[in-house]
Parts: sequence; structure tokens; C-alpha cells
Amino acid sequence: MATSMQTPGVYIQELNAFPNSVVPVATAVPAFIGYTPQASYEGKSYFNKPTKVSSFAEFATIFCLPNPAPPAPPAKQYSPQYYLVKEKSQPTSGDYVQIDGNYYSVLPDPNTVYYLYNSIRLFYENGGGDCYIVSVGSYGAASGKPMSAPGQIINPNVQLDQLMNGLALLKQEEEPTMYICPEATLMNVENNGTLMQEMLLQNTELRTSISIFDIIGGRNPDPIMWDNDITTFRNNTGAKGLDFGTAYYPFVGTTIMQPSDLDYTNLFGGDIKQLEAIINPADNPNQAVATIVAGIETPANPPLTASQNNNALLNASKTYSLIIKHVLSDANMLPPSGGMAGVITTNDNQLGVWNTPANTSMVGAAELPIRISASQQAGLNVDAISGKSINAIRFFNGKGILIWGGRTLDGNSQDWRYLSVRRTMIFLEQSVKLAAAAYVFQPNDSNTWGAVKSMISSFLTTVWKEASRIKSSRCIFRSMRIGKYHESRGYSEWNHASSRKSGCSTSC
Repeated sequence: MATSMQTPGVYIQELNAFPNSVVPVATAVPAFIGYTPQASYEGKSYFNKPTKVSSFAEFATIFCLPNPAPPAPPAKQYSPQYYLVKEKSQPTSGDYVQIDGNYYSVLPDPNTVYYLYNSIRLFYENGGGDCYIVSVGSYGAASGKPMSAPGQIINPNVQLDQLMNGLALLKQEEEPTMYICPEATLMNVENNGTLMQEMLLQNTELRTSISIFDIIGGRNPDPIMWDNDITTFRNNTGAKGLDFGTAYYPFVGTTIMQPSDLDYTNLFGGDIKQLEAIINPADNPNQAVATIVAGIETPANPPLTASQNNNALLNASKTYSLIIKHVLSDANMLPPSGGMAGVITTNDNQLGVWNTPANTSMVGAAELPIRISASQQAGLNVDAISGKSINAIRFFNGKGILIWGGRTLDGNSQDWRYLSVRRTMIFLEQSVKLAAAAYVFQPNDSNTWGAVKSMISSFLTTVWKEASRIKSSRCIFRSMRIGKYHESRGYSEWNHASSRKSGCSTSC
């Protein structure tokens, strides 16, 4: 009863009937660091400000160029430039197109290649939800020339210090659970390694997130010497915080960009004369193309839009259609980290953080630059020298493209080799940490310890039951798999421990 009764009357003392409970923290909140078309809203700049968005529409409102009023066409948010470089013989690497007996390499202007915008689109196409955007700058100026030869694209506009600054800003944010920097592969190997090591160190310090890495060389791998890219990656990730990192290989050819996203203004820096020399050569003229080009150079009143001229060129020239097809294929080759963030989000929402995001497809993935076999994947899963595991994205006949791995970079660790184990422990630790903060200033006695123990035990039991329930519901589909645990399907030791505790047969 109240001890400070001042006057006669009825006094009521309310007692808590139930102890505090642990509220589970969100497990799939990626933070994307990179370059955006712009970063402003209502006159306020959002450059170098971690900003939480919940949909692609919200992302577009803040970080995309505003669309002009109709009937003008929508603004182009990403406009890479490509060149067709005539070769003396058939190229042995890279994308190329054959026109009238001549070979042309399809090469981008490296200064115009960026990945974050399309990675965000891939993230939401795969079921993404809340995420943080750290825009470290807008797109830089084009160089006006193609890259020298097929291979790694190095964009000098992508600066290490800017990305490192964006990463440091996330130290003040506790909610993100994944760090993703799609444009890290547009730097040279040394700068890419420095950034990855810093990301892992920050993950280790905060213990709230993992990092999802892409691998330089995964965009255009050599069909024979592709494993050199893997070795280079392993040599540049350092030795600290490996259980907080995961990597996927190779890049994925997507359907994110559609033919309407590219036109003749994306070729030769918009120089229509250079394009005309290829699609309307003097020795094989195309009068329809000549008329369209003349209309582009000297617009009518009212002028046709770029989209209308582009459609006219597509109908008038099969060569032009072929060129756009190749350019679109190259522009759609994206690092897998953005799509993986969406896959992990869907996995967590449907099955739980304890389930491995493997043996599943990536929406929007249409092709792979290289098809890895089971024997080749063995060297990715287990490496005797570095111990750093790489998760493969593979093509299977009758199944399509599947994510075929669920490991961290710490492949030699018996405790932390599986991504689901590390992410589950982050989820448990952070949930308990936030709930226990209510007891920081409580008396250090048996009542406080009993309440804390009861609260945490109840939470862990609930998580265990939920994990067991999901595993039990899937046992019927796995009961025919008797014998040794099939590692390549991505089921973690956490999953098996949960299955055994729930009475599930060990064959699951």
C-alpha cells in the first residue's frame, strides 16, 4: 500500500501482473552505401545522411531526379554510356557484336557505370522492405571515351574516402543489420580490400550487422582463370571479423533495366553521327534510318521525344535493335548483394532468421556470366589455405538460377561458418540487450535477477519453439534424405540442433 497517505480515503496500488518481455529486433534492414542521382527533398540535402526508407517510391522521392511535367518523358535516373569499338578480329573476351562482317566490342564509359540505383530496384523486386540509404554523392562526369579493354570496370568517380565516410556514419545507427556497398567493385583491388576490411571491423565493433560482399571479376569472369578473382578477393579481405562477412559469386544478369530505359543517347556519348556510320553505312544505306537521324539532328516543330525517335530506329534497323540488345544485357549485369538483401528479407519474413537463405531463387535473375559446376564450387566452399568460403550462385537444369550456399567468410570455424548462425546470434543478442536495458538501475538482488532470467528464458524458448515448428513442418519433404548432412543445400547447424530438440529425426 501507499506509504504517504496524507488524508483519509481509498488508496489503490497497481502491480504488474506480468514481467517485462523481450521484443524481437528487426533482422533484415540493409544499409546501402553509394551514389544516387541526387539526394534532396523539400530543399533539404540528404547527402551523407543515413536515411531510412520503406519502399522504392520513398527512395525515388528523395534520391531520384524529379520527373518533368507531362507530356515530357520521365527523367532518366541512370544513363550509362556505351561505345562500339571496331576490332580487327573476333574478340576473345567481353561482349561484342558482329555487323556486316565486322566485329565491334561493346564497351562502357567506366565513368558512367554505377550500381546502387539498380541494386535498390533488385532489392525491392526480391521482397525488400525497410532499408537505410547513405548517399555519398551524385554521378560524376563522363570521360567521353570507352574503357581500354574488356575486364574490370574502374570508375574514378567512385572514391574510397567517400565510401569510408558513408560507412562511418552508420556507427550512429543501431537498426541496420546488413552493410552493402554495390559500387565497391568499381574501385581497384587495393581500395576495395581496404573498404571490405573496414566494414568487417565495424561489424565486429558494433555486433549488430553483417556485410555482404561482391567479388571483383564476377561481372566478366574468365572462363578458365576465373578462380584467380577468388584468390585475389581472399587475399584482400584481411583476417578480422570474417564471421560477420559473406560473399556471393558471380554477378547476375538481370531484367531490371528494360529496353525503354536505353536509347541512342546512351551510345557514343549521344553523338548520333557515330551511330549512323554503323547502322546506315555508305555501302549499304538505309533510307529510313537516314530520315530518322535527320529528324534527330534537325527536330521538327513540335519535336519528337527521344523515346519516339528510339522506337522509330528500332523498327527501321535490325542492326540498331541488335546493338541495344547487347548494351541492355551489359547494363543489366549487376552485383548480387542487392538482390541477396531482398532474398534474406523474404527468408526472414517467411521462415525466420535461423533459416539459411539458400536453395532459393533470386527474382529478376535471368542469366549468369559463368556456370559453376559442383566440383568447382567445392573450392569455393572450402579453402584449406585461407578458410574463406564463397557462396556460389549456380544454374541448374529444370530449376534455373539458385543461390547455392549459406556460409560466412569464416569457413574454418566450427561455430561461425554458417550465415544463419551468425545472424541468429545477432538477433538474440540485440533483442536481449535492448530488453535488459530496463533493468540497468534496478537493485542487484534476487528479484531483479529472477525477473531478467524469466524474461530471457521465455524469449529464448519462444524462439526455439518457432524455429522447431518451421523445421518440423518441412520434415516431410526431407525425410527421404537419410544419412550425412547435405551441406551444399545450406541448412545450418542451428537448424539441425533445433530439429533434434523438437524430436525431429536426425535424417532431417
